[in-house]
Amino acid sequence: MNHQHNKTWLCMEWPTLKYADARNVQTQWVSAIGNGSMDTNVILMLEHPPVFTQGRRGGLKNLTVSKNFLKDANMAVIHTERGGDMTFHGPGQLIVYPIINLRAAKMAVTDYVENLEEVMIRTARQWGIRASRKPINRGVWVGNNKLGSIGIAIRHGISFHGLALNVNCALEPFGWIHPCGLRGVGVTSFKQEIASAVSMRQIRKAVKHHFQTVFDVKLVMANMGALNKKGL
Repeated sequence: MNHQHNKTWLCMEWPTLKYADARNVQTQWVSAIGNGSMDTNVILMLEHPPVFTQGRRGGLKNLTVSKNFLKDANMAVIHTERGGDMTFHGPGQLIVYPIINLRAAKMAVTDYVENLEEVMIRTARQWGIRASRKPINRGVWVGNNKLGSIGIAIRHGISFHGLALNVNCALEPFGWIHPCGLRGVGVTSFKQEIASAVSMRQIRKAVKHHFQTVFDVKLVMANMGALNKKGL
């Protein structure tokens, strides 16, 4: 653990936020850290309305349904700069976007990604789910089924995008793609693993706790209104 970086990070939460709006908040924050107007790392926690996103490696070849099918289902496919391939986001999936100055924290990207995985592994363990890493693909798995995904982008040493943890989300849309560009793998959720819905409030609380422990930081709640007064 590196003890030289800023020990207090901000945490901002939304119930749901459109993908484009969340991306705007992230890029504003990356710029603010980059130009020195903000010296605090931040974690955004939210859920997205249903959407497919396609990372830098992604291609529409990983769709298993037609574009017309998606149009009828009112499902957009958004290209984004994070790593990884195509995935689905929707209600009941917890999204965590840490905007972290890795360079200032002297944190290697591989260590950072392993820490994100560790947060998900410890959260799953709280609900009696044994999740683990798999060399084939970053994220966390229960057997051959993916429980949580990671896709990050780094700009001038500052990381953004982050992780998606399947809690109570619909799993059917994952069947419309090859998730993360992988074939022959499944997708699972907390609800599927323990056969009952899980409180998103409890999951958020657990994830915040494990972020503080794994990254050795203190999270302080903040809101956009207060930050806008500071010029973000």
